[in-house]
Amino acid sequence: MDNKIVDLKDINVLSVKADNFPEGIGDAFIRLESKLPSLKGRKFYGTLLSKPEGAEYRACIVPLNENEISALAFEPYTIPGGKYCKTTVKDWENKTNDIKIVFNNLAQNQKVDNKRPQIEFYKSQKELILFLPVI
Repeated sequence: MDNKIVDLKDINVLSVKADNFPEGIGDAFIRLESKLPSLKGRKFYGTLLSKPEGAEYRACIVPLNENEISALAFEPYTIPGGKYCKTTVKDWENKTNDIKIVFNNLAQNQKVDNKRPQIEFYKSQKELILFLPVI
């Protein structure tokens, strides 16, 4: 895996909160994708933020234009920028159970910023980029 520290800018997205974590992740993406005319050319993200009341997972897309923001009626959300430890998971669709393990492994050698979410960027159906917020 290609672990490196990167600085991300804020990413403005439209989001759907999962009803529960981790069981509700798939349903959140289904609710998001079902309203889109096409998935082609879309940037998809997942975010996981630990809160005192439990984990908050969001399925997210970057809107293609301003009109989409009101037309799709999803919750606007800003994925916070900052310093992240980045790694890539190849063939992620066959390794969804390993994502938590990869994040835990990244955290072993980093000072984690728990005020920002962990980020999943679904670059393609075969490549997932994970970002762990670090201080």
